[in-house]
Amino acid sequence: MDQLNDAAPSVLPKPAHARALVVGGGTMGADVALVLARAGCRTVVLEPGQARREALDAYFDEGLDKLGARHKRDRLAACASLDDVDWQAIDLVVECIPEQLAPKQALFAELERRARADTALCSNSSSFPISAIGDGLASAERMLGLHFFMPAHLVPLVEVVLGARSSAALAASLSDFMRACGMVPVLVRKDMPGFLANRLQHALAREAFALIDAGVATPEDVDAAVRFGFGFRFLAAGPILQRDHAGIDVHCPAAATMYPSLAVNTVPSPVLAERYAAGKFGMKSGEGFYRWTPQSIAAERARYDGLLMAGLRLLAPELPPIDDQ
Repeated sequence: MDQLNDAAPSVLPKPAHARALVVGGGTMGADVALVLARAGCRTVVLEPGQARREALDAYFDEGLDKLGARHKRDRLAACASLDDVDWQAIDLVVECIPEQLAPKQALFAELERRARADTALCSNSSSFPISAIGDGLASAERMLGLHFFMPAHLVPLVEVVLGARSSAALAASLSDFMRACGMVPVLVRKDMPGFLANRLQHALAREAFALIDAGVATPEDVDAAVRFGFGFRFLAAGPILQRDHAGIDVHCPAAATMYPSLAVNTVPSPVLAERYAAGKFGMKSGEGFYRWTPQSIAAERARYDGLLMAGLRLLAPELPPIDDQ
C-alpha cells in the first residue's frame, strides 16, 4: 500500500483565502460549515432538501452566535444542486452525506468530473475505508478522509485519513488548514475501519456493554464510572500520557491481570443488538438505554453542549489559534 504518494494537488490556501463546499446540510455538514466559516473560509453548503436548506439560515445564525463569530455570517451560503456551485472557485470539498457506500462513490466520481484538478476532495465518513469510497477515481491522490466528531463545531478533534493512493503532501497541507481553523488534527496513516478515535471509542464500548450483559453494572453506573472516574482525567491527559503520570510500573502489572478477562466479542453485544433490532435507537426514536421526550432531549442537549463549551474554554490555551487573516 503506497501511502507516501506525493503527487499532490496545490497546497491549500489559508482558510480566510479559501472557498469550500460542504455536500450535505444535515447536522454534521452544517456544523462542519460553522468550523470553516469561523476561520473566515467562504463556505457553501449543498442541501437538496428545501425545508432543511431554508432552516440553515437560523441554524447558522445561532451557531455562530455561540462561537462568538456572528460577524462571519457572510461567509456562509447554501445551494440546492451541484449545478449551482462555482467550481472554479472551490479549493476544498467535504462530503457529509449519509453513510452508504454506493452514493458516496457516485458523488466522488461526479466531484472529480466537476472540480478543478487541484481541489482537495474529502469524505467525513466514519466507517467506510477512504480507499473504498475513492475506488475507481483517476485522481485518488487528492482524496482524503476528513472525519469530524459530533458536534463538529464544539469537538476540536478532526482526523485526516490517508487512503491507499492519497497524497502525503496534501494530507500535511490539509492538517495545517484544519489547525488554522482552530481544530486539532491527527494524521491517520493507515486506512482501516474506524480510523483512530472510533477504534478507541469502540474498544471501550465493547467492554462497557459486556459488563452490562454480565450484570456487573447498569448503564447508569457505567456512564458514571467513565464520566466521573478515568474519563474525567482524559480532558487533561490521554491514555498514553496518563500512564506516565500514574506509573508504567503500576499499569503494566494491572494490564497483565485484567487483559485475559476483557471482552473480545467479534459481534455487537446482545444488550446493544437487542435495542437495535427493536428500533430503540436513542433520542431519535424516543428510547435507547434511556427514555426520551422532546423536553428531556432539549434539556439534555443544552446540558451536553454547555459542558462541551466549558471544556473548550478550559482547553483554549492548548488549542491552535484561529487564523482568520
